[in-house]
Amino acid sequence: MVVGVVGAGAMGTGIAQVAAAAGDRVIIADATAGATENSRASIVKTLDREVEKQRLSRADADAVLSRIDFQNDPLRGEASVYRDCAFVVEAVAERIDVKQSLFKALEQAVAGDTILATNTSSLSIAAIAASCSKPERVVGMHFFNPAPVMPLVEVVPWLASDRDVVQLTYDTARRWKKHPVVASDTPGFIVNRVARPFYGEALRLYDEGVADCATIDWAMKELGGFRMGPFELMDFIGNDVNYAVTRTVFESMFNDPRYKPSLTQQRLVDAGFLGRKSGRGYYDYKDGASRPEPNKDPALGLLIFERILAMLINEAADAVLMRVASPDDIDLAMMKGVNYPKGLLAWANELGLSRALGWLERLHAEYGEDRYRPSALLRRMVRDERRFFQ
Repeated sequence: MVVGVVGAGAMGTGIAQVAAAAGDRVIIADATAGATENSRASIVKTLDREVEKQRLSRADADAVLSRIDFQNDPLRGEASVYRDCAFVVEAVAERIDVKQSLFKALEQAVAGDTILATNTSSLSIAAIAASCSKPERVVGMHFFNPAPVMPLVEVVPWLASDRDVVQLTYDTARRWKKHPVVASDTPGFIVNRVARPFYGEALRLYDEGVADCATIDWAMKELGGFRMGPFELMDFIGNDVNYAVTRTVFESMFNDPRYKPSLTQQRLVDAGFLGRKSGRGYYDYKDGASRPEPNKDPALGLLIFERILAMLINEAADAVLMRVASPDDIDLAMMKGVNYPKGLLAWANELGLSRALGWLERLHAEYGEDRYRPSALLRRMVRDERRFFQ
């Protein structure tokens, strides 16, 4: 299959490498001067590292690179570089106006049966598809960064996506050696919706003075088994990126307080304290800087862990209730998309649903905020003595 990738930034470059590694011919293009040259250099560097680590032979690495055609000026009407592509993935700026304009032009530059996939992480697939005259061939295909490493792909049909288009997109992701899950066209899809409390509740604990960043991170790693604590992870992702996703989900969910952004994080973004990439975020990453020591009080750690985990379980249960995805796909997405140590719904079963509900009810009673309202599904399952995955 001939695959087109629009946008030669980090995500587009990664997607191109994934498709080429699976044997597809890939055409990647970008209108920005120097973008495709940088993309090629990045793929060469990645492949060379794989060869050095003996995870790939030199011949196989060269074959992957030979299948990628790097182009400039992607849309040229009938002379479009994508005219022979059966499948095109868009990976440009995360702005609805940019994507709508691109898709309107893109469908004029490809064949009538070419599938058009958008790699958006949180924007409405329906709104992007509406810009096309044949919107039924548009589908969401959300990769996680870095695309060659992260195994999850969220396949997101919108109201009128053609079933065959959705199935082919799902099958393509599997052929590219990814773990696809199907999510509904709702804000944040699965991962960026369900993961919000990992950051949001950690920030709330910090804002209340319950614990500092290092202690909260320690609690989630030591007691929860997470690879990174929430503040470490926000600094790794970039506070600008993390804050933007939280704000998009919050506004798209009609300002539901469950997804309310943090003023603390906004102020860090305002100050340019974006995390690792800027040298400072919640932690200082400059040469010689020391990391603060956490307070390893077991009782404090347990309070932190239970509160954040309760909110995560609640969000996962509500995603099932609102038909965002199946329980299986929700748990798979959280393990493969953000490296959670367990699926949240399986974790709830292990703890006992009544225990998780009890944590939430105490928070809701103490604060009186809708932010802590227990999911109706969790209440029903406890009442009916049911479990997930029965």
